[in-house]
Amino acid sequence: MATTLISGGTVVSATGSTPADVLVDGETIAAVLAPGSQLLGTDLAASVDTVIDATGKYVIPGGIDAHTHMQLPFGGTEASDTFETGTRAAAWGGTTTIVDFAVQRYGERVQDGLAAWREKAAGNCAIDYGFHQIIGGVDAEALAAMPGLVDEGITSFKLFMAYPGVFYSDDAQVLKAMQVSRDTGMLTMMHAENGPVIDVLAAQLVEQGKTDPYFHGIARAWEMEEEATHRAIMIAHLTGAPLYVVHVSAKQAVEQLAAARDRGQNVYGETCPQYLYLSLEEQLGASSDEWGSFEGAKWVCSTPLRSRAEGHQDHMWQALRTNDLQMVSTDHCPFCMKDQKELGRGDFRAIPNGIGSIEHRMDLMYQGVVTGRITLERWVELTSTTPARMFGMYGRKGVIQPGADGDIVVYDPEGHTSIGLGKAHHMNMDHSAWEGFEIDGHVDTVLSRGKVIVDGGAYLGAKGDGRFLKRGLSQYLV
Repeated sequence: MATTLISGGTVVSATGSTPADVLVDGETIAAVLAPGSQLLGTDLAASVDTVIDATGKYVIPGGIDAHTHMQLPFGGTEASDTFETGTRAAAWGGTTTIVDFAVQRYGERVQDGLAAWREKAAGNCAIDYGFHQIIGGVDAEALAAMPGLVDEGITSFKLFMAYPGVFYSDDAQVLKAMQVSRDTGMLTMMHAENGPVIDVLAAQLVEQGKTDPYFHGIARAWEMEEEATHRAIMIAHLTGAPLYVVHVSAKQAVEQLAAARDRGQNVYGETCPQYLYLSLEEQLGASSDEWGSFEGAKWVCSTPLRSRAEGHQDHMWQALRTNDLQMVSTDHCPFCMKDQKELGRGDFRAIPNGIGSIEHRMDLMYQGVVTGRITLERWVELTSTTPARMFGMYGRKGVIQPGADGDIVVYDPEGHTSIGLGKAHHMNMDHSAWEGFEIDGHVDTVLSRGKVIVDGGAYLGAKGDGRFLKRGLSQYLV
């Protein structure tokens, strides 16, 4: 097996940073050593197959994006990134593991939904991958099938309080699924918005002629995110189920999560880069020669962007500092403007919901280190270590230590990254939500299970490098 020595860098973990060399033997980390150390009297630099000079750079565990949607059929179309293109873009950005969502819809068997997603991903991924299971039709058959997912390494499932007629679960269905969560240890993931009310608000806006993309965020008012978050927390409290709320965007929803955690409840939440950097005001002001007032469609996602004037973005950063939110994922669900987002011209309700960010998450979060929003160690914790713990991968993923997979990123704090269309952009999209963003840092080298897949501005990986991850139960619960 090939051996690699990463020398001269600063190894950053969730608990501290220290100068160290990292020895990778085959697919796993063999040792973390004081700089220049010998191993059994051997000069490592002279004896290994490859030496990577990380002088002046950070050596961090590969990023884990625990919320992605490759090839997701939605809104009359399908997410534009395949497992091949999406995971390759992830690798370019320093993410070495994803957890995507297998989908069961109304009238389908859970096992058939999982099998379909296994077929989509198998042999196509550039990096390692796992699955959550969307339970879109909570009935007796689905409830009976859920415990069997644990044996498959699918230890978390997602419910929707939004999208009536598509994925929606009513409160009784949520209760029954959470009872399975309690009994099995599976983690309940929740899209927390009051879908029936949102649908009424959206219809009323369209009737008033308010059809532009901006009104998507107006219809999905923060009150409906706070209300659904509170309701999910209460049902989780009643059942004793652990709860993880996805893509939190409203500061009031964060306050609900913080209050539940203060009571000792196993309740957690993630946010996404769009809710830290982008806002409803900028979506309103978006315009271009090509897209006109419809350009705001590139930022249509659910939960939606929130008002900067109301302080939602600042509150998200604060919640990440105080651990009221535990993780940053992307909810990567890309759609092209042409032939996809354009389906909603004249009616924002028909715009496919989603933003492509998988390539930029690590950089965007590092910019929070540069600006003093989070610490260097918190950057690693939010983007790698906590996702590994939350979703049953820690020890193998999310840490640089002997025995862990050789998923490592060499990050240059003195480098620079320009992101957006026509710059560093490898996602399968004809636009970028991040056009013009400048990052004070750069992903230089990426290893996945010991193999260098990105280095020196070149992609060295291959389709099929990634393997399916059979996950354990959450290691984050108290």
